[in-house]
Amino acid sequence: MNQTSNISGMHVWLVLWKAYKAMEIIDKRSIADLGIGGISDFAILEILHHKGPTPINAIGKKIGLTSGSITTAVDRAEKKGWIVRGPDEKDRRVVNITLTQSGTKIISESMEKHAAVLESSASVLDAQERTTLIQILKKVGYHAQSLS
Repeated sequence: MNQTSNISGMHVWLVLWKAYKAMEIIDKRSIADLGIGGISDFAILEILHHKGPTPINAIGKKIGLTSGSITTAVDRAEKKGWIVRGPDEKDRRVVNITLTQSGTKIISESMEKHAAVLESSASVLDAQERTTLIQILKKVGYHAQSLS
């Protein structure tokens, strides 16, 4: 069986994995070039930008950091003046993280630059191809999730 006619599940996985790894390199390089820190720092700011004030433990879970690692990352962002900690209005035991005006400015500018890089990497696809790819990836992802 030649490579172009190989449609096995294993081949699908290898092609998907290689595409992901190539995109991941672009993503990581773009985030590093922003100068705001690593992926964890960017992810914290991005979550707060889209979700608003969020409990510190919820952010850690979303980005896969241990409680110690998320605390260290939040400490870095706080020292830079990008976020503040504060008690949740409904449950004072919960510590929420909120973007400051400086944090909002830095993540807004960073997201714009990062989005342009990712747009460039996806520019090989037209609108219909993007729509189809998204539909297929969701289908495969949801199915794989149902099997795990």
